[in-house]
Amino acid sequence: MQMTESPPKLPPLRDVIREHGLGARKSLGQHFLLDANLTQRIARAAGDLTGRHVIEVGPGPGGLTRGILENNPASLHAIERDDRCIAALQPLLAAYPDTFSLINEDALSVVPSKVAPAPRVIIANLPYNISTPLLIGWLDDLAGLERMVLMFQSEVAERICAEPATSNYGRLAVMVQWLCKARILFNVDRRAFTPPPKVTSTVIELIPREAPLFEAEKSKLEAVTRAAFGQRRKMLRSSLKSIDLDPAKAGIEPTLRAEQLSIEQFCALARML
Repeated sequence: MQMTESPPKLPPLRDVIREHGLGARKSLGQHFLLDANLTQRIARAAGDLTGRHVIEVGPGPGGLTRGILENNPASLHAIERDDRCIAALQPLLAAYPDTFSLINEDALSVVPSKVAPAPRVIIANLPYNISTPLLIGWLDDLAGLERMVLMFQSEVAERICAEPATSNYGRLAVMVQWLCKARILFNVDRRAFTPPPKVTSTVIELIPREAPLFEAEKSKLEAVTRAAFGQRRKMLRSSLKSIDLDPAKAGIEPTLRAEQLSIEQFCALARML
């Protein structure tokens, strides 16, 4: 009978935090996740990691990092700008020398496809203060990316996964869902974090589409959604004047408001620019 190799012995996360003086820094949007059951649940939500090259952003003391490594990825590349955390993650580097690597940089300056080969998966408890810019940047680098399992503030997660004609539906939902299938997986209580944030967090799954949902140029779709949602209380005939668009020419009722349009209709408007 084949024996399963047990994970290496690692110090408890609370000991790691204490030893390295890892008080979470608000300036870096840090909230550390220490519950091993929860970090395993997040890692497992990304599916079978065998043969996959995983990127994690903001590993902190390594709670989620441990969960990912225990699920046997081909490699794990963790991007961390906090030097204190780099020191705290050294035991993981020693325990997984052939699998785990650290990138001491600002995640906003890192292009995932230049860090890890395909098939690529991103799993992260994202720093709150850069979560949306990170995601928007990754939309330009989807080739070879199989899946993203990401934790956001619940408000942001709901905006990403929102349906038309709802209060959370906006530019973020249109741009993300045009390129990815998006769904909410589960909420995470604020008490699961150290220190607890003021808001609930939510884990979502994003699966890049083989092709955009409808034909459009990204820059033009961005321009249309920026104009339409920039004045979301106004009717389209007013909000789209700034980019010289007449929605009626795309067969769209000019008295509608931005949140009433489908992604298909936004793409039709983008093709008119």
